[in-house]
Amino acid sequence: MRESGILMPVSSLPGPYGIGCFGKEAFKFVDFLADAGQKIWQLLPLSPTGYGDSPYQSCSAFAGNPYFIDLDALKEEGLLTAAQLKAEPWGDDPKQVDYGTLYTSRYKILRAAYAAWRRQCAGRHGCAHYYPDAYYAFTLENEGWLEDYALYMALKTANGMKSWTQWPREYRKREPQALEAFKAENEEEIGFWKFLQYEFSIQWKKLKAYANAHNVQILGDIPIYVSADSVDAWVGGPLFELDADGGFARVAGCPPDYFSADGQLWGNPLYNWPYHKQTGYAWWIQRVRHALGIYDLLRIDHFRGFDTYWAIPADSTAAEASCPPPSRSGPITTAISWNASTSWWSSSTPPWAKRRTSGSKAPVRAA
Repeated sequence: MRESGILMPVSSLPGPYGIGCFGKEAFKFVDFLADAGQKIWQLLPLSPTGYGDSPYQSCSAFAGNPYFIDLDALKEEGLLTAAQLKAEPWGDDPKQVDYGTLYTSRYKILRAAYAAWRRQCAGRHGCAHYYPDAYYAFTLENEGWLEDYALYMALKTANGMKSWTQWPREYRKREPQALEAFKAENEEEIGFWKFLQYEFSIQWKKLKAYANAHNVQILGDIPIYVSADSVDAWVGGPLFELDADGGFARVAGCPPDYFSADGQLWGNPLYNWPYHKQTGYAWWIQRVRHALGIYDLLRIDHFRGFDTYWAIPADSTAAEASCPPPSRSGPITTAISWNASTSWWSSSTPPWAKRRTSGSKAPVRAA
């Protein structure tokens, strides 16, 4: 069956607070799609933006972007006031995202909402703080990535938002005693980053349910690579090609072509595919399973990297200084077919497609 849809990044939706979000304009866009007979809303990655304010250089392969949290919804929850929202600058041009201003204003407001939430939950049931049952359910369901992410962001904040490769050695090397001490001293800060993901999840699920109820499917997007400055790289270790000192040996990019005479140096760490194979591709299964819990359809950016890829020495400053990968070691090479009529990479039966979350029937599409 032929279907059509529209690509509309959440960040491009109109809104009064500097960037598009999961607020009323998102629901209006769903109404527009439904009225126009469109069946698919295609998105860019919903992950936090990183280097260059790009969602393709995210600090997490699993977390959601706090910028997309609807501040008016937090106001309705009693966590913010209209005066607080009005007092902050959100940029001079409503048609442009001023990421510098947004970073300062958004996190200031989100921290105020978190403080109000903690006050609401203080002293309940004889506890210092007793949070909603839905919050505990969310943290338990997502503990496989949420604990590391919240700790990473708290450490990043404590270290002036520097890359984890520039942190003190005990944190960079994840020394257990140092991490446990940091957790004990920074419980509230770690909780802030969990709170943001909780609110993101609540609001996104509400918007997605509305879209599905109007026969609109969500086509999500995940980049094949993770950022070097990410919790995934900090925690992943053997998931990536490492040198003798534990640093990244080679990074991703693109060879010289008609579009770029010098090629492209992306800088993302390359995967250690033999190790992934030893683990049964557990990390990839977890990642795709998580994505299929968020989206109805899934696009994987640079899907070709599962088969062949451009490997650049990590200390190189140019993309053409490449060394060939050891082999065509992608895990799902035999499952890939090119559909010329649709210009999509489509996967027939990749290993992880058979291990989706219970009840999920979402196909995987990638370009």
